[in-house]
Amino acid sequence: MRKPGAPPSLSDVARTAGVSAATVSRIVNGDFGRASGVTIRKVQDAIAGLGYRPNHAGRSLRRRESLIVAMLSPNLDNPAMAAIAASTEQALRDAGHVMVLCDTHDRPELQDEYLEAMRAQLARGYILVSAVPSPGLRAAMARGEAIVCVNRRNPLGPSPFVGIDNRKAGADVADRFHELGITGLAAIRPEIMSSSIAERVDGFLDRCGEHGLPRHAIPVAAGAGPDHLAMGYAAIQALVAQHGWPAGLLCPSDLMAYAAFRHASETGRAVPDGTRIIGIDNNAFNQWIAPWLSSVEIPYRDFGPVVVEQLRACWEGAAVADRILPHRLIRR
Repeated sequence: MRKPGAPPSLSDVARTAGVSAATVSRIVNGDFGRASGVTIRKVQDAIAGLGYRPNHAGRSLRRRESLIVAMLSPNLDNPAMAAIAASTEQALRDAGHVMVLCDTHDRPELQDEYLEAMRAQLARGYILVSAVPSPGLRAAMARGEAIVCVNRRNPLGPSPFVGIDNRKAGADVADRFHELGITGLAAIRPEIMSSSIAERVDGFLDRCGEHGLPRHAIPVAAGAGPDHLAMGYAAIQALVAQHGWPAGLLCPSDLMAYAAFRHASETGRAVPDGTRIIGIDNNAFNQWIAPWLSSVEIPYRDFGPVVVEQLRACWEGAAVADRILPHRLIRR
């Protein structure tokens, strides 16, 4: 008999369900092959009734396998990065895993430091949000680690990917300006572009060309800084100083759009009546702080379950194709 106050054991579950401890162990570990549906339900009901919690830590030590999954993400003060992290943490928790979140600040040496630290913790897989090229990433790929890239493809070679069609997102912004009859267009971007940002800007410029506005006629200004707010502010200052305010402006992230709006406010430029700004991300609080901002909505809240599916496929050794999620333009 279980002592009063002691946590329920696997043997307690077996007695309650009327099955062997070996059967309970197999079902707890996800092996349903030898058990009938009735047996599985009995064990699951006993687990729920007793409040049994498997000792995954002991199993991990025996197998040299951990339930830890590491997410390496840059600039967690960016609402888009935070939304991806929240969605993925929930999905991993639902799947019985623990997520460790590391902020790389888009720096390759920090990315490598965290990759090595998580390897020492026996991390079972790695989720790289907006990965950058680094020696540690190359080494992890050579070891055959389970790596899923999110938002930005692996810069060093093929890896399972979860994201959107960034070129199409940029093209959708160009289509919206065309619908509105706005032809005096421009774009801003970071000085050093990630692949996802480059694809958004290229998609925008290419589609503008299809609408009769050649690339060379559309000013694109770059800005430097530690984050997209600073980059956006520097970029819009450079654009306006050289070309004046455009009638329509692509900002490849909502944070850059906020920076452009601030400079417009400081210089007396009306938004959206003077310059219509369209961003990409559709951060959740746009409706509260940026009701003037149309933006391409990326379904970050839906990323988590898809990321976990990609990880499972890696663990099972299955072929893994890119997962491109749908986006849509929110008109404001």
